[in-house]
Amino acid sequence: MSRRQAAMGGQMGLRYDDLDDETRRFMVEEIEMDTASDKIYRSSYLGQRAQGNWPDYIKEAALFGSDESLARQLRAPGMLNQMTQRTLATGRTIAAKVPHNAAEVSAESEFNRYYARGLSRRAIKAGIARLQVYRAKAVMSPRQESERMIGLLVDPGTLLIDLRGSIGIETALGIPPGPGSGISVRLPKN
Repeated sequence: MSRRQAAMGGQMGLRYDDLDDETRRFMVEEIEMDTASDKIYRSSYLGQRAQGNWPDYIKEAALFGSDESLARQLRAPGMLNQMTQRTLATGRTIAAKVPHNAAEVSAESEFNRYYARGLSRRAIKAGIARLQVYRAKAVMSPRQESERMIGLLVDPGTLLIDLRGSIGIETALGIPPGPGSGISVRLPKN
């Protein structure tokens, strides 16, 4: 493990195979669209300052950085709440401690969603019929449902609609399949 990984608690961001200027441009357009319509997701983990600046932070990461640079920004003092509200299966709401890896989980999850949206738009524009699901990050204990998705080919139009309609909640397609899965999409590899 590198010193960098150790400093991050062993965590590294996702490897985005098609994160280039073209994909970034579409990501920024998606972020701006969500911001303009007040549909941008703000995690309950984010403190007041981060909540207010979240659209700028995610846009900056989409333009020039990655989920790792976004997580670094969220690890600054005062950016994350120490406590959050959690609703139990019974419907009862309790106070819960924000997880130690909240910065990484929040940054990775939202950056990956905008990456998938941007790449979907890029594929549609280029007439590419399918995106391929792949493992973008090695995980210690991969979920079986995530493992089954690897190699799956998905329609970029359907994925884009699903992601746009599933702000802050699990997508109908399950792509990406939730925080910490290490799963993303890419242009098909021959």
